[in-house]
Amino acid sequence: MPRLAIVLALLAVPALVHAQGAPDTLKKIRDGKSIVIAYRTDALPFSFEENKQPTGYSVELCKRVAASLEQQLKTQPLAVKWVAATSQNRMDLVRKGEAHMECGSTTATLSRMEQVDFSSPIFVDTTGLLVRKSTGAKALGGLAGKKIAVIGGTTNERALQAALKKQLVSATVVQVKNRDEGIAALEAGAVDALSSDKILLVGLAGKVKDPSQFELLADDLGFEPYAIVLPRGDANFRLAVNRALAQIYASDAIVEIFRRTFGPNAQPSPALVIMYGLNSFPE
Repeated sequence: MPRLAIVLALLAVPALVHAQGAPDTLKKIRDGKSIVIAYRTDALPFSFEENKQPTGYSVELCKRVAASLEQQLKTQPLAVKWVAATSQNRMDLVRKGEAHMECGSTTATLSRMEQVDFSSPIFVDTTGLLVRKSTGAKALGGLAGKKIAVIGGTTNERALQAALKKQLVSATVVQVKNRDEGIAALEAGAVDALSSDKILLVGLAGKVKDPSQFELLADDLGFEPYAIVLPRGDANFRLAVNRALAQIYASDAIVEIFRRTFGPNAQPSPALVIMYGLNSFPE
């Protein structure tokens, strides 16, 4: 074989290996005529169960995304299979191919992008604090010497730890497995505060037996851009999902989903309005 041909063959090997290793999620969905969506059961109001059925802001968005994929793939009908996920296994389900996407309240971060990909943002929020009024705390500094619950291994925990360090506040961080465990500890008086995404804390505050005993502080401890978790390295699938989101953001569909979730008189924050606009990409 001529030397040039050998060189070209060797150069082609890495590209071939890379192409073979890249996932083809759209083909799997088209061939199976179904899409598997992982969803959180404890992320009210974004993803939770009602009458044993997945519902919430993120779930409704993903239902519309599935409908768009059905049209893009010209595969009708496209069955949607739902798989319950936790904060611990949500990304593993997508990474291992057990779900095609995850719809919940997952924050897109650079470190997580080493394992999975993300869609365009679907919501923006901040890390906040729900406290027992009896603590007298009006800001993070008022929780010095107190116990603060947070789900271990989350962006909320990192934001909380960073804020405590930056503001020189000495408090005990108590890791919990999920928000239900955290709210139970808060109600029982085992902890003085619970840290999580602000909008989720609003939902949790409505679930306690006596809401008047708790208060959501004004502190914004960290920026939380939510996105749909997707398989890493599948550009075609990410494009198809983002195309669907762009269609939703540019139509009345997003207004319907937002008001159904947060109430008929609820108004999106200025940051959220900007996010919708920036991700309404034209064809």
